[in-house]
Amino acid sequence: MKLFKTTILTLALFATATTYAQEAEATSEETTEEPTFSVSGSIDTYYRSNREAPPTSFADLPGFALGMANIILSYEGEKHGFVADLVYGPRGEAAVFGSEGNGSSSIINQLYAYYNISDKFTLTLGNFNTFLGYEVIAPAANFNYSTSYMFSTGPFSHTGLKADIAISDDISFMAAIMNTTDETEYAETDETYFGLQLGLYGQYINLLSGDNYTQFDYTGGFNFSEKFYLGINATTTSLEGDAGFSGVALYPQLALSDSFSLGFRGELFSTSDGTAADDLDLNAFTITGSFSSGNLIIKPEFRIDTASSEIFGDTAALEDNISSFVLAAIYSF
Repeated sequence: MKLFKTTILTLALFATATTYAQEAEATSEETTEEPTFSVSGSIDTYYRSNREAPPTSFADLPGFALGMANIILSYEGEKHGFVADLVYGPRGEAAVFGSEGNGSSSIINQLYAYYNISDKFTLTLGNFNTFLGYEVIAPAANFNYSTSYMFSTGPFSHTGLKADIAISDDISFMAAIMNTTDETEYAETDETYFGLQLGLYGQYINLLSGDNYTQFDYTGGFNFSEKFYLGINATTTSLEGDAGFSGVALYPQLALSDSFSLGFRGELFSTSDGTAADDLDLNAFTITGSFSSGNLIIKPEFRIDTASSEIFGDTAALEDNISSFVLAAIYSF
């Protein structure tokens, strides 16, 4: 049955691709554009004042510490291209934990090729970062330097085939068939995951499903003025039995000048393994300053986490709350 559903979805993707190709060929005359090759990315490093860190991904080492070097190689032609996104360093290692062993694949954050069937239809094959959630792996694209519980619980990446359709300037649709979440090189099992995304005027409704796992996710935001933006992320999952996790976070951001902005993240998160005795509720409140000078961004950040159980700290002195201060430097190129 799983093989049948996978085959049907694959055939549907390619059938739709063929239709769009025929329409594009019949209605417009192709123009030739020179392909472009580009190199971009970022580096990040930070200082953490306290030894213990919240149990979220990245920025969790004490003292002066390293994030990662991120190098993105991309080749863009008129109809097709590729992206090779490479990561080095502690943040990179944590991001690609699903890679097998310590070989060359352990530095690959994304590796995919794409084909533009038309200017509104693109097929992508390979490993790409997840389409769920507000936050991403590369720190330059996040306002807060530390990451949320929703992001850290995953998923990070997928390997498979996806189709992106731009229905209009404000409406989009994505469908994908993929390996089990975060299995980057190949599928450890015969389970197939399915992904869907509907984009409506900058708001995105996402679905990830497979192997007794279902996740619904909403990611979006609103510009209330040129200086004030509110980002929103809400997610809920169900696993086998009553296990799962859910959360919601708000991301208000205010530009105080051309070079300095102030942002806040308030997150409510809960997780369960299916037994009420082991349910855990977490609240995290983070305030981040962002000072930019050219391609350099300096981010001082203060964060307070509280939990319904004593989970923070070392085993000798667990507590139900923790406060953190981090000063980060990010350079994009």
